[in-house]
This record gives sequence, C-alpha cells and structure tokens, in this order.
Amino acid sequence: MQHFLLVIGGIALTALSWGSYGPVLHEGQHHLGNDRIKPLICVGLAYLVIAVIIPSFILIAQGRFSGDWSFSGFTWSFAAGTAGTFGAFGIILALTNGGKPWVVMPLVFGFAPVVTTFISLVTKNLWSQASPVFYAGLIMVVAGAVTVLIFQPKAPPAKADHAAKEVSAPDAHEKPSVEAALGIEKPESE
Repeated sequence: MQHFLLVIGGIALTALSWGSYGPVLHEGQHHLGNDRIKPLICVGLAYLVIAVIIPSFILIAQGRFSGDWSFSGFTWSFAAGTAGTFGAFGIILALTNGGKPWVVMPLVFGFAPVVTTFISLVTKNLWSQASPVFYAGLIMVVAGAVTVLIFQPKAPPAKADHAAKEVSAPDAHEKPSVEAALGIEKPESE
C-alpha cells in the first residue's frame, strides 16, 4: 500500500507542480518586462543546473541583462522553476516506486491542464465564465484517467511461470489489489 500511495503522491505532486508551471512562469515573465529569456534564468536557479549560465550569456550579448529586473519578476520565475523541479521529482517518485510510464505520464499530463485551468480561474477570478462544457471537460479528464488505469497494456505471462500460476491461481471472486490494477510492481529490493 505504501508504494501505491507514493505512486499516487508522485502523480499528484507532478500534476500540481507542472500544471502550475505555465501560469506561474507567465506571471514571472510579465513582472520581468515580458522578456522571454530572464525567467529561464530563474527556472535554471531552481533546477540548480546550467540553465543559469546560458541565458545570462545570451542576455549579456544582447545588452539586455541589466534592465527590467524586479523582485516580483524574479520571485514568480523562481517559483515556476521550483514547481517544475517538484514535478520532475514527482515523476521520479512515481516511476521508481513501480509506476509504469504508460500509466503515470497520461495521468500527469491529463491532470496538469486541469491544475493550470484552476489556477487561472482562481488568480483571474473567472469562475463566472466557466460554462457547463468546461465542467463536462473535467468529467471527461477523470473518465480518461480511469480508462487509462483500467485498460493499461499488460504483458502476457511468461511461459515458464504459466504452469505455476495455474496451480496457484487466485479464486475467481478474489479482487485484485489496487497496486495490481494500477500496474504497480513492487521494487526488487523488497
């Protein structure tokens, strides 16, 4: 059950983080004079990788490094980078705890646009403009996620294991575990 919770937690963390990435990055861009490269510097700081160095050299070469910096623009852009980092961590968490890419990624990218939309609805106060079609779309996202979970690809059983599985076949009335339904395999370290 712990692995199931870590997979679901990883998916939720990634969907929330990556779903907020676009709106937060856009807000940071706005506060940095609508420059498209300066927010990349802040995202690079959050990831603690070379993304800090490359945009800096580009801005210096173009003579745009010194203008339009603001604390709010830096803060929003850094928050966007942090959200992206948590998203990457969530994917790693889900996959290293037995989540399958063909299950994890559709769920992440199915729910990320929902998070993005809700952030926009909240920050821009657009609730009055949400139509029934919007809510129908939300229902379709949930239905799609359930469909992915139920009809995920499953490998055929190995021939050597086939006879052993027939001998110890579970009772026909026995329900599979949640982990089995999600295609989560326990790591080999257990």
